[in-house]
Amino acid sequence: MAEILPDAEIDTALTNLPNWRRADGALVRTVESASFPDAIALVGRVAEAAESADHHPDIDIRWRRVTYSLSTHSAGGITKLDLALARRIDELAASA
Repeated sequence: MAEILPDAEIDTALTNLPNWRRADGALVRTVESASFPDAIALVGRVAEAAESADHHPDIDIRWRRVTYSLSTHSAGGITKLDLALARRIDELAASA
């Protein structure tokens, strides 16, 4: 099982993930796309990456704004799996 990261390690990682913040024991980022179809297309790419990693985010879709929340539920907090998926979401959002 993945281990929860210490706060200091999460804080350090967040300096390299400027679009992410910590909220309620999770990493959270909202991405605003140019259109609703663009937002849904990005969600699809994130879903494929999450499935490949066997690590799935909570996703809230509000028109062109999509909020991704990452927490390793089985561990009860933020782990290296969440940091890796946050980086991948950033890559996908940048190429959208």
